[in-house]
Amino acid sequence: MFNIVLHEPRIPGNVGTIGRLAFALNCKLHLIKPYGFGEITEKEVRRAGLDYWFDLEVYEYENIEAFWAKHPLNERHFLATTKTDKLYFEAEYEADDYFYFGREDAGLPEDILNKHKEGCITIPMTNNARSLNIANSVSIVAYEALKQNFGQFRKDFS
Repeated sequence: MFNIVLHEPRIPGNVGTIGRLAFALNCKLHLIKPYGFGEITEKEVRRAGLDYWFDLEVYEYENIEAFWAKHPLNERHFLATTKTDKLYFEAEYEADDYFYFGREDAGLPEDILNKHKEGCITIPMTNNARSLNIANSVSIVAYEALKQNFGQFRKDFS
């Protein structure tokens, strides 16, 4: 369906929660190291992902360059950031698109954002909120992409 890319995640519970979402939507989960925790097998990841974790299609990469070597950066890659004005629901998504989310404490690095400015998207917020929880952000973008493409995936949800 879609690809969720977590760049240097810091909180194992968030990774587990996002993994559970990825499983529920039949998305692939791509994890870019270094993590802010030990191994992906830590109990906090497994607990948040519950028994879905071992059925999830999940891939790990040593760095963003290793990821791009297998999945070259192109117009089907969307980078979630607060540093753009393009709203996530204004983008047109297709099956197999890539949705990037950065570290919980810092977001995606500027050099990554600068390599693909046209792919940057944001979730609107009021009240001077700095950001949303990463698991919430992934859910918002993934379900918008599903909404836009539901016709071709309807059979998977019956």
